[in-house]
Amino acid sequence: MLEVANRSAYNEDHEAFRETVRKVFAEHMEPHLDRHEEEGIVPRSAWKALGEAGMLCPTISEENGGLGLDFGFNCVLTEELAYLGSAAGFTLQNDITVNYFERLGSPEQKEKYIPGMISGDVITAIAMTEPGAGSDLQGIRTTAVEDGNHLVINGSKTYITNGQNADVVIVVAKTDPGAGAKGTSLILVDAGTPGFARGRNLDKIGQHSADTSELFFEDVRVPKTNILGGENRGFIHLMEELPQERLSIAVSAMGGAQRAFDEAVKFTKERKAFGSTVFQFQNTKFTLADLSAKLQVGWAHLDWAIARHLRGELTTGEASAAKLWHTEMQWEMVDACLQLHGGAGYMNEYPIARLWRDARVQRIYGGTSEIMKEVVSREI
Repeated sequence: MLEVANRSAYNEDHEAFRETVRKVFAEHMEPHLDRHEEEGIVPRSAWKALGEAGMLCPTISEENGGLGLDFGFNCVLTEELAYLGSAAGFTLQNDITVNYFERLGSPEQKEKYIPGMISGDVITAIAMTEPGAGSDLQGIRTTAVEDGNHLVINGSKTYITNGQNADVVIVVAKTDPGAGAKGTSLILVDAGTPGFARGRNLDKIGQHSADTSELFFEDVRVPKTNILGGENRGFIHLMEELPQERLSIAVSAMGGAQRAFDEAVKFTKERKAFGSTVFQFQNTKFTLADLSAKLQVGWAHLDWAIARHLRGELTTGEASAAKLWHTEMQWEMVDACLQLHGGAGYMNEYPIARLWRDARVQRIYGGTSEIMKEVVSREI
């Protein structure tokens, strides 16, 4: 269980919410983690359970039917989900897509989608990455060509979180191909729209419980009113959400790193070798001491970043630095903790194996560590 007594980012309301999160996860997630991994998807029943408990999109304003809570409540859920060892796509909906709907959506779009996003009846995805375009949005080839009062979308996307479950997808497409990244728009495509097809649920190294998919668009015809935000302003809208997205990944990294450490402490104190526990060896104690110091620094920095974000002060460079440091530290943590497990660490029956697999992509999605360094350098 995550130790939160000395945290500075949260108040009593956040901690009461944490207790709710833990109870719901204990009933609807923890007993089914292995099944989620095997099936490659978290069932809609889990989404509904979180919705009923007020755990989906808690930051939505009361005006739009939500609880009107701050982003700290999202962070509580993200920490607990990562510590649990699940890759469920709840955080994508809570921390990323819902902001697009509330901030950019028309009254009609908000009314159509937000209530279901809160209840768990509507699952969302955002489709940016393509087979030939990742961090560089100028390389996007998916087009949305105007045809009267409609747009006709053609192209493909890949590595899309919630791709199998999604009821609606925010598609990043070129509406002005000659304008580069500045000619992109965000367009809503509902599941079941003719020409929209899901590909396979991708076979990944880790995060097996997250449905991650290919999506295909062949002459998908949607009304122009499906544009989310301003036409040809998709790139700007995406950039506006980057600090929170990258902070969310940093939060997840700390939850996963702490769980890996706790598993290593537990294992080394129980495992016997050469007449004593593995924990008693100087190498083990020194390794764990070093990792413990990094966790102490990590949690302090994370609380600083969360507090700055809640005040609206966290810059893109600061969020990128947080994503860079925390995910790199997470990888160091899980790898060292797996090593302390010895041969057992290579067995899938031990939680450390899943934590190790799931951590690897953290340094890639949301912007690779190399891209993060580039972004941070711009604020120096």
